[in-house]
Amino acid sequence: MNIKQIAELAGVSVSTVSKIMNNYSDVSDKTKKRVLEIIKQTGYSPSSSAKTLATKKSNLIGVIFAGELNVEFTHPFFVEVLNSFKKQMGVLGYDLIFFSNEKFISSGDYFSRCLHFHVDGCVIISGQKMEPAIRNLDMSNIPCIGVDLELTGKKSGYVMSDNYQIASKVVEHFYLLGHRELGFIGSTAESDISSRREAGYVKAIAGFGLTMHPGWFVHGDDFFEPSGYAAMKQLIANGHLPGAIFAASDLLALGAIRALKEHGLRVPQDIAVIGCDDIEACRYTSPTLTTIRQNKERLGVLAAHMLFDLINNQSEGGSFVVEPALIIRESCGSLLNN
Repeated sequence: MNIKQIAELAGVSVSTVSKIMNNYSDVSDKTKKRVLEIIKQTGYSPSSSAKTLATKKSNLIGVIFAGELNVEFTHPFFVEVLNSFKKQMGVLGYDLIFFSNEKFISSGDYFSRCLHFHVDGCVIISGQKMEPAIRNLDMSNIPCIGVDLELTGKKSGYVMSDNYQIASKVVEHFYLLGHRELGFIGSTAESDISSRREAGYVKAIAGFGLTMHPGWFVHGDDFFEPSGYAAMKQLIANGHLPGAIFAASDLLALGAIRALKEHGLRVPQDIAVIGCDDIEACRYTSPTLTTIRQNKERLGVLAAHMLFDLINNQSEGGSFVVEPALIIRESCGSLLNN
């Protein structure tokens, strides 16, 4: 059974059935009793689509992993942020629907697909090689929140960690440990987050009066471990190595450490390494990884509340920048040992 069939059996309109199921008062008791009896007899279970008809809201949130090369479910940082977001949206009364960006499915733009599924809003997770369809959705009237992705639409906002602070904390720690020759491993140039961290790193190096060596700045294809491994192999092949490396993600850092070990180099004795994100694996590697912790739970909760306020016209968008924290472990050494 569906809502249209219930309406036909009761001799009323679909909108009347929707009003009854959503407890609207402008329906006569006689009509309400007849419709409810038919619903009981048929065992019909009201669906979210019926609620949408009555309230113009589906209580569905679209989840989009943006970019032609995206991080999807395999990236531990975004998984933790999304889990926090999911829990908070559940508390606020919403379910999530995931949009595929595979070309054979997503030939249509995200905006049209959001209209098709009647989503109340979207959370967009940062990726690489951003599709034009993402910007079109950002500029639409559908409320959107970006995670590590700056959105500027009239019904949009975003949350991200302070990427300059991330880079500044790394350079400061390296400096206090006595390192003056600093390198960087990032993702592709299409990655906005990697570019922000690299720009902050360059600015912080200059702020400490140090010389930047472009040959010590290398890039992988993404934020994952194999890219860090390949980038570190490239640095090693170039000859003279810096004394310390900042990797734009923990997975890049772990790949770099694997390459260093293969060449008989010790971490941190021969070269110090700092990652970014503070994923769970950092605690169990050898050596354990010094990193910049992003408050993943806070990012997810903030994204949920900001999207809720946009949907309910309680805010006009904006942004929140979350402060990061340096987590000192074995891969870099600590000030106490120097």
